[in-house]
Amino acid sequence: MSATTPEDLPAWAEPFHGPGPGPAPGLPLTGPVTRGWAYGDRSGRGVRVAVIDSGVDAAHPLVGGVAEYVAVSLDPDAADGVRVDAGEHTDLYGHGTACAAVIRSLAPAVELVSVRVLGANLRGSAVSFARGLEWCIEHGVTVANLSLSTTNERWFEVFHDLVDRASYGRMLIVSAMANERKRTIPSEFAGVFSVACGPGTDREQVWCNPSGPAEWGACGIDVEVAWQEGGTITASGNSFAAPVVAGHLARIAGAHPGITPWQARTVLAQLAANAPAR
Repeated sequence: MSATTPEDLPAWAEPFHGPGPGPAPGLPLTGPVTRGWAYGDRSGRGVRVAVIDSGVDAAHPLVGGVAEYVAVSLDPDAADGVRVDAGEHTDLYGHGTACAAVIRSLAPAVELVSVRVLGANLRGSAVSFARGLEWCIEHGVTVANLSLSTTNERWFEVFHDLVDRASYGRMLIVSAMANERKRTIPSEFAGVFSVACGPGTDREQVWCNPSGPAEWGACGIDVEVAWQEGGTITASGNSFAAPVVAGHLARIAGAHPGITPWQARTVLAQLAANAPAR
């Protein structure tokens, strides 16, 4: 078929014709991917990292402050059934603080954003969860840590669309697999960095599983994590492995602003503990 105008082209072909889409995203590689090249100064400076969870205790010594807060809750009087409130809030459980502190330990200069969607019983609604993720997409978040999921099949399409939107906007979504073998939405989607527990307690190690659905492994068994009232606990769960991966991605995004999710996957896979020897 000979196509000379946009109207003659098959759908979605337009960006590749006329002036074209411009240069493909590039990475300034001068040799093999090394930790020094991938992480830069390891600070994650300039990277907004959202913890979508039970809130974050900014005063916890292992958290080191929170740059922005938003709380999402059910509201039958709201147009879409949820209310989004900006302003400082507390951690209603301790779980979000644990995840935030893990990220801070790996990327100390990130801008942490607390997106509270869970209550004091560590439970929440799928609609609040989805709206919290959408808020991140709309407010310049670079890395979003989801140490939560839903099993509700009715929300499959909504979360699938949100993950796609995030990917097109170059937002990196890190999502913990459930601790039991059940549907884990959106963690099992190929568009997220899905995480389960790897061995040991070394946060510098990440494993890559090309077969999925748990695409990445990181320490999360019997690990010490921040908790309520400025303290720590020893805990296990995929929830605590996910922020390890989020911290590594924050380093990469800080060193390579604008990196795409597929590029970040390639870089992180080259740094994995089980990467082929070079």
